[in-house]
Formats: sequence, C-alpha cells, structure tokens
Amino acid sequence: MLPWKRLLRPLAAMLLAAAFAVVPAATAEAAAPSSGWNDYSCEPSAAHPRPVVLVHGTLGNSVDNWLSLAPYLEARGYCVFSLDYGQLPGVPLFHGLGPIDASAGQLQVFVDKVLAATGAAKVDLVGHSQGGMMPRYYLKFLGGAAKVNALVGLAPDNHGTTLSGLANLLPYFPGAEALLSAATPGLADQLVGSAFLTKLNAGGDTVPGVHYTVIATRHDEVVTPYGSQFLSGPDVHNILLQNLCAVDLSEHVAIGLLDRIAFHEVANALDPAHATASTCASVFS
Repeated sequence: MLPWKRLLRPLAAMLLAAAFAVVPAATAEAAAPSSGWNDYSCEPSAAHPRPVVLVHGTLGNSVDNWLSLAPYLEARGYCVFSLDYGQLPGVPLFHGLGPIDASAGQLQVFVDKVLAATGAAKVDLVGHSQGGMMPRYYLKFLGGAAKVNALVGLAPDNHGTTLSGLANLLPYFPGAEALLSAATPGLADQLVGSAFLTKLNAGGDTVPGVHYTVIATRHDEVVTPYGSQFLSGPDVHNILLQNLCAVDLSEHVAIGLLDRIAFHEVANALDPAHATASTCASVFS
C-alpha cells in the first residue's frame, strides 16, 4: 500500500471522531457537583414524581453536556441525575465511544440505582445526540420500558447519520471502516446502515408505554439529514425548532448545551399537563 494511503486511514477515523464531538471536555473527572444534580438524597415531589436522568452524547460526559440543562430542570423542581457511559480503556473525559449495546447496559444499571435511591416507580430520560438514541436499546431489549415514562431526544441520531456526507467517503479509504469499528465502536454503530441500527429499528421505532419526544434543528451538521432524527409510531412528538422560532440558529452542539427554546420543549415533554407554547421568547423563560 502506498504511504499516503496508510496515512489517510487513521486520518479518516480521526475526522469522523471529530465530527461527532458534542462538547469540549472542560472538567477533570466527570462527576456532577454534589451541591447540584446527582443528589441521591433528592426526594421527588408530588408535582414532579419522576427523577430525570440525563444521557450525554458522543465524546461528552455527565457534567459538560448538562451545565445548562441540569440547573434549568433543578430550578423547576426536578430531581436530576446524569451518568457517564461508553468509556474506552485509557481514554479519560471523552465518553460514549464504546459499543452502544454495552452503553445501554450501563444506563440500565444507573436507572436502577436512581429508582432505588429515590423510591420512584419510573424515571424520565433526556438525551443529547447518541444519548437520545441509545436509550431506545435499553427500552426495547433490556426491559427499560417498564421503568421509563418518557424519552426526550435532543438531536438524536435515531436512524444513523451520514455526517454531512463524510461517511460516504469511507469506501474510498481502504481499512478506514474497519479501523473505526475496532478503535471506536460507538462511532461506527451510529453510521447509517450499521448492524446496531438495523437491529434497533427493526420492527418499529417505539415500544408501548413510553412517551417519545424528538427535538431537532434544521442546522444540525452532525446528524444528517436532520429528518432522520424523527421517530415513527404511536405516542411520538417530533419537533423542529425552526417551526417554533424561525430565527433559532442552534446546531447540533447548541441544541443540547444552551438552547432555552429546546429546554422549554424538554420541560413541556416532562410535564405535558402544564405545557406552554414555545416561541422565540422562550429564551427568556
């Protein structure tokens, strides 16, 4: 093989990994502050009887992904928890890179821990990117439907992604796809047509008894095309941010990190009985 081809193989994998980035790692060990969320002494209220479990995206962690949304929900009276999942050996801070079915098993263990601590019968899940899609494996194959009331996905890659067409280049780089699968299986699992997604979506997108909400942005540059994020099936609410506020410019990162219009829709999904219309003015709510 020519030397330049040997260089392009790892370069292609690196580019794909970079394209999946959710947030920059800005903390040391990913563990939510004891004074904030992940307070296992938190008692769910009558108004909000279900704890909220936040599920970060690829290359994110339990802190960085939720520096805005976790306090937003706490201020509204929710018990809020977040976990780290999908860590590869020797890779600190950047999570969500391991096989997604194994990550779903880690979510299963974490939900059981939250339910045991709070005494709640069920939780609500809110996830960003991979974190909005991965829980569907838990719901469908690991018994999660009996323990989850609602799943809210912010820019979830429910049907995979082409990475703005970047994934279509893989066949032109011999060995790149195999390298990606071996080095970062959590990335490979998210590509359109992967074996993982084929299994996940076979027989329908949803399972009975769970309320599904998908919140997407037209400007998503990571999960492409953005319409692939939407789910089909009963009890599904698909939302495009620009239908609520035409000038909302949030892309893949911002929708999970700081978009308060998206956050308002998360709150609506968690408490539909008291939902209020989301508009551009929701940035001030």
